[in-house]
Amino acid sequence: MIANRKRREGGEPLTMITAYDEPSARFVDASGAELLLVGDSVGNVVLGYEDTLQVTVATMEHHIAAVARAKPRSVIVGDLPWMSYHVSVDEAVHNAATLIRAGAHCVKLEGGANRVSVIEAIVSAEIPVMGHLGLTPQSVLTMGGFKVQGKTADAVKKLHDDALAIEAAGCFAVVLEGIPDVVGASLTAALQMPTIGIGAGPDTDGQVLVFHDLLGLGNRTPPKFVRVYAEIGTVITEALTNFVGDVRGGHFPSDAETYHAPKEQPTR
Repeated sequence: MIANRKRREGGEPLTMITAYDEPSARFVDASGAELLLVGDSVGNVVLGYEDTLQVTVATMEHHIAAVARAKPRSVIVGDLPWMSYHVSVDEAVHNAATLIRAGAHCVKLEGGANRVSVIEAIVSAEIPVMGHLGLTPQSVLTMGGFKVQGKTADAVKKLHDDALAIEAAGCFAVVLEGIPDVVGASLTAALQMPTIGIGAGPDTDGQVLVFHDLLGLGNRTPPKFVRVYAEIGTVITEALTNFVGDVRGGHFPSDAETYHAPKEQPTR
């Protein structure tokens, strides 16, 4: 069970990878990752936006449904996008239910003590909730950009207070993003729920990376916390270039790739 996977109690570190469609979901599931995040990062890495603020509930519903069609064994985590849980508790519960109906097994939302009432209501509706603290991309405008958080004593105290508040509200796990390693370690030690880090150091209870980042498919320089495990983008470009060259050179399709009429044509 994900909620009980604390490394200090002997649990194996959790792994989470994003996916946004049926093929990527199949690949993630085949990797053995326990958690598959359909993130609002779809706005950046798939739809070409500069941030996640353009992503809507309808966007997330569409991509979650595509991921669910892969029938992964991994737990599907659906991101609640910006302004889907900020206006009212009732609207937040309704939007969470929309993502569950699309195929998610749980939802993720950003924020701390200011989201307690929303978390409690969604959990009360029997929808599991994962939290997200630290560098929260939906708050990029108030944070002044994608900057490391928790660099002062006051900021660290607020992170601890927020983490304890969302745990008490019912979150079963929390993503910690863009914080110093010592803060990631102290939060992990203070919480009963597992922590999943992304740029939060090695001492969290698990790690998450974006599918396109770890495979070298992005069009931007990846953040410091990303390890690129394969340059798939280069392989794709080479394959497509070879196809274009073969067509222009008259080498595709070959005889083996062509349908031929029967040697004996039927008579009338």
